[in-house]
Amino acid sequence: MPLSDSPKTEKINGAIYSMSPSADYRHSIINLNIYSVLRQKLKGSLCMVFCENLDFVLDETGNYAIPDIMVICDRKQLKKGQYYGIPRFITETLSPSTAARDKQEKKKIYAEKGVDEYWIIDPFSRSIEVYHLNNQNYILQYTAILDDDPGSESYNAKQEITLYAFPNISIRLEEIFEDTVLDV
Repeated sequence: MPLSDSPKTEKINGAIYSMSPSADYRHSIINLNIYSVLRQKLKGSLCMVFCENLDFVLDETGNYAIPDIMVICDRKQLKKGQYYGIPRFITETLSPSTAARDKQEKKKIYAEKGVDEYWIIDPFSRSIEVYHLNNQNYILQYTAILDDDPGSESYNAKQEITLYAFPNISIRLEEIFEDTVLDV
């Protein structure tokens, strides 16, 4: 169980990390955009999507992470506010205080645990990195920076990303970054 209900924490390799203060507003918008698409497309399946509210138990020593988005398919491993199985898909949306941990430590842990697919999203540059698992290592499969100017040569807002673990589910870049803007 989390050490405290407020503020939200994670425990990784024995270290406690506070998840406060809250991230930039774009962080939640992006997570809810992805959650909404996945929830709709997983409806009627055995799989469930969670958004920033389920502990992923990493080991028997009490380490846990709270991924921004997590898709689980083994409901028997779901106990109260914790998941003891292996998620099929995880997304972490970067914030300045968690970026290094998301890109290094958590990426390594998720790969070792056997999570099929891991997305790292940067709300500030509106970019995404998509990793697929191969022999307990993530291989970068796709990277993009959203260009939503229809007059631009590199316009890619309609570009779809198909989930490796769920080949019948695709999300367009414009869906992921809807209602976010670049700081000028």
